Amino acid sequence: MLDRLNEALEHVESHLDQQIEVSELARIAVTSEYHFRRLFSALAGIPLSEYVRRRRLTVAGAEVLAGERTLLEIAVRYGYGSGEAFARAFRSVHGVGPGEARRTGASLCSQPRMSFRLVVEGSSSMRYRVVEKEAFRVVGKKVRAPLVHEGMNPVIAEHIRGIDPHTAGRIAALSDQQPEGIVGVSDDLDPSRAEGTELDYYHGAVTAAEVSEAPDDMDALAVPAGTWAVFESSGPFPQALQHLWRDVFTQWFPSNPYRARPGPEILRTRLTQDASRADAELWIPVERTGA
Repeated sequence: MLDRLNEALEHVESHLDQQIEVSELARIAVTSEYHFRRLFSALAGIPLSEYVRRRRLTVAGAEVLAGERTLLEIAVRYGYGSGEAFARAFRSVHGVGPGEARRTGASLCSQPRMSFRLVVEGSSSMRYRVVEKEAFRVVGKKVRAPLVHEGMNPVIAEHIRGIDPHTAGRIAALSDQQPEGIVGVSDDLDPSRAEGTELDYYHGAVTAAEVSEAPDDMDALAVPAGTWAVFESSGPFPQALQHLWRDVFTQWFPSNPYRARPGPEILRTRLTQDASRADAELWIPVERTGA
């Protein structure tokens, strides 16, 4: 899998002055566009679109300093419709405009070429199982929240604090299957998974699809039947949970014949009394790659 991802990155490098289609990168990597975006973001730490932008402006910066083409020629070469648009993008990466950079020979920033490799540490194993699950619903309270990679998510934390004990008890009573109890469900995430992009967060319970309408004061999410990879983790809260997401995409997916498929991600968390540690199950919708 990593070899195919690196082939896709080679394609990016050879087409920086052309339109780069994610569908072509996914074809080279022999995976879906959805999984390619997710996997790249998890491995690289930045969205694919941002990496391509930085690489283009790195190469463009070298051409600006070389002085062999006009600034407008460079702008058009790297996909900018005007000199003004190019100047704004150039300044956002390099901290200086292209004209000033050429006049003064300013120092520019560089986005290095990326390549991926698997580092096998062998210090711990990842516990997981694969589950075939019938269609179900998530019923509970929903909020639109920003994605936060490290630390507590203040919007989600405030949302949970705002659910009174009686309502929380009603939600818990709806649970009739795994994962049991109240769960956190993330849905409609941006494919880039960039910090600050938004998602739908449900503080709810997993219940049978054929159950009658959800209570009027609650939100419901219908989830079709499919395959799920279920990962177990224990550790400091919330860092261990956030690292679990990272490890699934940077370690488990490259080493196993599965890829992510569209669908909600479900986290079942049980905190210690002082809320310093947590035991968790993370449910990720997957499909076999056929490898």
